[in-house]
Amino acid sequence: MGAPGVHRPAAWSAWAISPDALALLGTLLALWWLASHGEWVNRAFLPTPEATLASLAAGLGLQGRPGALGGFLLATLQRVLLGGLLAAAAGVGLGALLGSSAAARVWLQPGLEFLRPLPASAVIPLAIAVFGLSPSMVLAVVVFGAMWPVLLATLHGMASVPRQLREVAALLQLGRVATVTRIALPHALPDIFSGVRLAMTVALIVSVVGEMVASQPGLGQALLLAARSFRAADLFAGLVLLGATGSAIHAMLAFAERRLLAWQRP
Repeated sequence: MGAPGVHRPAAWSAWAISPDALALLGTLLALWWLASHGEWVNRAFLPTPEATLASLAAGLGLQGRPGALGGFLLATLQRVLLGGLLAAAAGVGLGALLGSSAAARVWLQPGLEFLRPLPASAVIPLAIAVFGLSPSMVLAVVVFGAMWPVLLATLHGMASVPRQLREVAALLQLGRVATVTRIALPHALPDIFSGVRLAMTVALIVSVVGEMVASQPGLGQALLLAARSFRAADLFAGLVLLGATGSAIHAMLAFAERRLLAWQRP
């Protein structure tokens, strides 16, 4: 933690980890080391941290030889970024429509409320029937699963627009579209960014599941192949890389939010 009165740069704040979190992480790593070296669990199922790190380095090509894990990571990242972008666009668009139009709420809200509780994994069979075992199938499921956090966050942000801003829009005789684009959506941006961060986490999870089901290149396929071959070190290396990827995406989005929304802070 920084000293009192010292301003912490935005870049550092986005990546900072509390001492308590570091202590917990260190404890978990120590337990892992003890359990693996003490053979509390068979090493066929629980590799040592050193073996996992070596497998991760080899998979990423850090030992002078080409590794396959880097290609799997790139495929998953492309799917997550594209799916997250499409989900964000759909969520903001639908949220703005529902938040500004009573007619849209009457016609669309019942159907959306029916679809919203469905887990993304539940629509995979339908997506397979429509798209087959293809990259499009995985992308469609990612967009479906990741859209809801952005949609709900947009609705919440638009609903919380202060009455004074609505009165200003009325005095300026702004139309519905101008009111949404110039007042409601800018006010809702903090909520939208929070929804996008959650949506990217969902997109990563659904991408991995879809890659496993559809046998598409990515970290999900790498994890499945390692598990089926009883390559525990490769499996744990993939899990470590998956967790690090999710943390990095979250930190970068938090950093972007701080930079882009600096004008909203006093």
